[in-house]
Amino acid sequence: MLQDGPLFKFSEWPSDQVPRQAAGVYTIWREDDFVYAGMSGRGAQAEDFVARTDKTQKALGLWTRLNSHASGRRSGDQFNVYICDRFIVPDLTPEQQSDIGGGRLLLDQLTKSYIRKHLSYRFQICRDGSEALSVERAARAGILPAGRPYLNPL
Repeated sequence: MLQDGPLFKFSEWPSDQVPRQAAGVYTIWREDDFVYAGMSGRGAQAEDFVARTDKTQKALGLWTRLNSHASGRRSGDQFNVYICDRFIVPDLTPEQQSDIGGGRLLLDQLTKSYIRKHLSYRFQICRDGSEALSVERAARAGILPAGRPYLNPL
């Protein structure tokens, strides 16, 4: 599922295939390269994701994590920091550096553009945060045929 399941492009985010409330694990890909493994729902129990009819269904868990990654905003999102540091900064032109220094260009904009243009994701729903954490750790340790992720291996 995390390597061979359906592949969703960040360029098409948001996806109605990702549940609005769920604990889960996801892998991020640049073509066939395994870039990152993550999870959402740490500490959550299965009952935390039960839809309640007395409230509007607020996004929680997997959807919010992927939405954060798709935004390109580096503040509070370690994945986006990794993307910026490893894929954006090394390729900045002197003109881009000058524009960033002058406030005419934002690294968050470049990060979002890179993610939307080059990256895709797969996901797996988990019953709770404990299961999601266990699956994420296994993926980061190299259990998938693709090996360990480039940006956050264990």
